[in-house]
Amino acid sequence: MEQDIEKIYRAHLETVYKYLFCLCHDKSLSEDLAQETFYIATKEIKKFRNESKIQVWLCQIAKNLWYKELRRKKKLIILSIDEEIGEIEADLDIEDNFIEEEQRIEVYKQIEELDYNMRELVYLRLTTDLTFADISQLLGKSESWARVTYYRWKTKMEKMNKDKQTYEK
Repeated sequence: MEQDIEKIYRAHLETVYKYLFCLCHDKSLSEDLAQETFYIATKEIKKFRNESKIQVWLCQIAKNLWYKELRRKKKLIILSIDEEIGEIEADLDIEDNFIEEEQRIEVYKQIEELDYNMRELVYLRLTTDLTFADISQLLGKSESWARVTYYRWKTKMEKMNKDKQTYEK
């Protein structure tokens, strides 16, 4: 059993960390919450019923810990676009690398204007290896909602990029 937990930890730590980072935009807090997620998972592994993938279960634990942290702080989290841009991996490619480095700032600004569920969907899709099915389960939405919403966002970003290139010529 201990070896299984270790395998789960090694296989899913990065996904859980990236998910938490998308929620809180704080490296240190993301690391702490990721560690706490696996501590709870170790204690509760017997309760895992295989109704979802293990990474979805872990992300759900992480999400609950994040909500607990928000309640503890009792304050709204205001996301800073500057912090976000500096913290998210520099090599983050947005599906097929269609956005140049200098256009990233504009993309993050656009993401910040999305409603909460859409913003969480986009961050999860861009920063984790979760499938649309996993993301939809995590967000409590249908898989088709996740696919269509992400496709619409991606199409909008591509159109903005194309329009900007046309305008600059």
